[in-house]
Amino acid sequence: MTQAPHDPIDLSGEVAIITGATAGLGLRFAQVLAGAGAAVVIAGRRAERLDALKAEIEVAGGRCVAIPADMTVDADMMRLVEGAEAALGPPTILVNNAGMADAKFATKIEIDLIDKVLDLNVRAPFILSREVAKRLIKAGRPGRIVNIASIMAYHYTGEGAALYSTSKAAVVRMTEALAVEWSKFNVNVNAIAPGYVKSEMTDAMSDRMAKAGIADDLSQLYPRRRLPTPDYLDSTLLFLCSPLSHGVTGTVVKMDDGQTPR
Repeated sequence: MTQAPHDPIDLSGEVAIITGATAGLGLRFAQVLAGAGAAVVIAGRRAERLDALKAEIEVAGGRCVAIPADMTVDADMMRLVEGAEAALGPPTILVNNAGMADAKFATKIEIDLIDKVLDLNVRAPFILSREVAKRLIKAGRPGRIVNIASIMAYHYTGEGAALYSTSKAAVVRMTEALAVEWSKFNVNVNAIAPGYVKSEMTDAMSDRMAKAGIADDLSQLYPRRRLPTPDYLDSTLLFLCSPLSHGVTGTVVKMDDGQTPR
């Protein structure tokens, strides 16, 4: 019987940068990639949380470097990529996870917040992807870039997040465009578009909805009556970061657990 290649997935020898790693999806992504053997560079604004995650990964036998950084600051982004390379070698995997929601109607959002959302959700992943790809292309090495989009890039019901929806649609198109530009260099660019996932943010949303009498729990609004946890993205992330996905680029995997209509 023919065995499936790379089973289980082994990322030994890979260096992965994960942004927004202090909580939620980013924290889980760092744990999963480290668990698969990658050396991970974790970035975020809350240094104490980065230190705690670094210690956890190292206790489990992984290699980890923590670099506090704000993805809206150009110098921080450059320092992140350069620091990763200096500490562990050229990054071969980039997970652009850092992002923010606005939770405001388009006519109510302040102009400075518009800039902040677009800087973090669109400008930062473009710049980081560019910096990692430059190094991969120069070295003649294949690489994997995974952008975290959102199902709201495709589906928006007008609840007060038009800018967030717009920014994530830009991430989808960025993924497709960069995949075309870098395909001849074997740098694959893909994205995951999650629906609502259990996190600090969705816990707060559930509390607000309960107080407003809309629903006792956010999960009640969805057909499966559940709110997925970050681990439900594990297998997709590992596939897109591994040699198994060598023929997959410019693809966005929608993972909303059936929350939104098609």
